[in-house]
Amino acid sequence: MGVEAVMALLEGTPDTPACVVSLSGNQAVRLPLMECVQVTKDVTKAMDEKKFDEALKLRGRSFMNNWEVYKLLAHVRPPVSKSGSHTVAVMNVGAPAAGMNAAVRSTVRIGLIQGNRVLVVHDGFEGLAKGQIEEAGWSYVGGWTGQGGSKLGTKRTLPKKSFEQISANITKFNIQGLVIIGGFEAYTGGLELMEGRKQFDELCIPFVVIPATVSNNVPGSDFSVGADTALNTICTTCDRIKQSAAGTKRRVFIIETMGGYCGYLATMAGLAAGADAAYIFEEPFTIRDLQANVEHLVQKMKTTVKRGLVLRNEKCNENYTTDFIFNLYSEEGKGIFDSRKNVLGHMQQGGSPTPFDRNFATKMGAKAMNWMSGKIKESYRNGRIFANTPDSGCVLGMRKRALVFQPVAELKDQTDFEHRIPKEQWWLKLRPILKILAKYEIDLDTSDHAHLEHITRKRSGEAAV
Repeated sequence: MGVEAVMALLEGTPDTPACVVSLSGNQAVRLPLMECVQVTKDVTKAMDEKKFDEALKLRGRSFMNNWEVYKLLAHVRPPVSKSGSHTVAVMNVGAPAAGMNAAVRSTVRIGLIQGNRVLVVHDGFEGLAKGQIEEAGWSYVGGWTGQGGSKLGTKRTLPKKSFEQISANITKFNIQGLVIIGGFEAYTGGLELMEGRKQFDELCIPFVVIPATVSNNVPGSDFSVGADTALNTICTTCDRIKQSAAGTKRRVFIIETMGGYCGYLATMAGLAAGADAAYIFEEPFTIRDLQANVEHLVQKMKTTVKRGLVLRNEKCNENYTTDFIFNLYSEEGKGIFDSRKNVLGHMQQGGSPTPFDRNFATKMGAKAMNWMSGKIKESYRNGRIFANTPDSGCVLGMRKRALVFQPVAELKDQTDFEHRIPKEQWWLKLRPILKILAKYEIDLDTSDHAHLEHITRKRSGEAAV
């Protein structure tokens, strides 16, 4: 937002109206100041006149959607009658991520409110094959919002080898829809289910994948449930590690983060913690780059700043390991600064989910179940569910400023399966900011910037996120 504000000033002319820079989804937007002030006055006026519905509408569709979901989950009790209901199963797949439980809770409760029978599957696709399935009631998921990890249990096993057993259990438990909450394995499992439909009619049921992984590497979504919690943990740890050197001699910390081949955590944590460099797989680097970073830190240590921070993604380079970079910095910085290394490890996955992850997971779960109910009714033919169209198997992801359902088959071309990452990633455009803030002399690409929008137009195009 700071960068966008500077760009707005540099591009401004004497005729440019004053603007407010704010965030919508993960996009910086510019809004006319006077329109924002007018809307604020309208909200205050509506509140004073006790026109609460009007005040809610003025706050925007996103705010209204949050309010509706809150009311549903907090106060309503499910209908006793299950007549004409459908059966939906919920499962976790892949590594545990904070917020998974919040997603399961909202999925189960929204399903019950709609009069559906909701089943929970333990231990991912393996549990689905072995029949580790039970029915969930309203109180089954009570108090799950703030709990980390995965209460249902989760495994990385993919469904392809167990299609026969999975098909048998889908028939046995009369499962008519599947909500899969997980990371890259959940996405890959969804693709395998699509392929399995050719052999097994039982797999012709609607399914939706809710991205939940600390790595934030699921194609079709800019954000994953759990990534925010991991970022908070990394930033807090980096701050404490830097503080450990307060008042001591010159010191550089080399910190290794998780994320597989995806450099999201290293980049965003570097941006938030004020890192001097962040090495990632998506942006190849050479020994010359490492040398330039060391020289930059040598110059930095001659100033009043006596600490350095370098982040390294765990799989950024198979040869330039954390030990190699530590040894290089130690040797080249001899007599100027000393180095320390830290591998953060699985502490990044743990802990209670942040408020963002809790709310994001809750909204994703509610939206997924609403979509599922509609898709099941749409696929009901001759007394049974039969869904074999590409849009009956989707990933629910945040794309810029909207939550959208994208068929997994269409996302296949956007995926680098070898390295388990999407081919295009939005956050790579933020990396130059990291270098500029670390006082490197580089150019910033300003071609992709926000234009002044009007509030009314923004509202009509805004999805209920």
